[in-house]
Amino acid sequence: MSALLTQGFTPPLRLADFRLAAFDMDSTLISIECIDEIADAAGRKAEVAAITEAAMRGEITDFKDSLRRRLALLKGVPLTALEAVLQERLQFNPGARELCAALKAAGLKLALVSGGFTFFTRYVAAELGMDWVRSNELEVANGALTGGLVMQPWGDICDGEEKRRMLLQCAAEIGATPAQCIAVGDGANDLPMMGAAGLSVAYHAKPRVREQAMVAINEGGLERLLEVLN
Repeated sequence: MSALLTQGFTPPLRLADFRLAAFDMDSTLISIECIDEIADAAGRKAEVAAITEAAMRGEITDFKDSLRRRLALLKGVPLTALEAVLQERLQFNPGARELCAALKAAGLKLALVSGGFTFFTRYVAAELGMDWVRSNELEVANGALTGGLVMQPWGDICDGEEKRRMLLQCAAEIGATPAQCIAVGDGANDLPMMGAAGLSVAYHAKPRVREQAMVAINEGGLERLLEVLN
């Protein structure tokens, strides 16, 4: 398969035609799946990672259920383990900073929409200059995870449908149409927002996601998206 696959349109596209870009976090902007690394601290990485992989491939269709199952396995993990993941394991994927900087320089607004956790999304959003963030809040008691999530004004779990809703909500806030949005992701829970956007981008993604995306970056960094935008 080609390193940069385009389908459903003839590149290049005009960057000026877009006003918003929405990004997944885990395995898209950053190189890890945070929940799997937290599980490593609990000695349950293999068990949790297997559920994560099945969910991202679309083999588990209920993302909320898959997340609750994984979170239950993390009950009792101390907050210090999350801090260690953030400090020692979280790395940005190649081109993440460059792509976000280029999009911002072109006047686009950026949204981070993640099925991951605010503990990590706050850091990533601040580093990349995101304008909006939507992600899940881990429930903590006595310095350790309870295995649950905190209810937020919009709900408790950011699944595929919530990602799509957030993309459309952010677009509406700036008066943009869905056609003026870019959505970037790697897993099955990114497909709803990718389907709503004018340009869908798969980054080193699962096969099902690659097949449905308009652009698939299969080698190299995120900045390769700029090859089809001018």
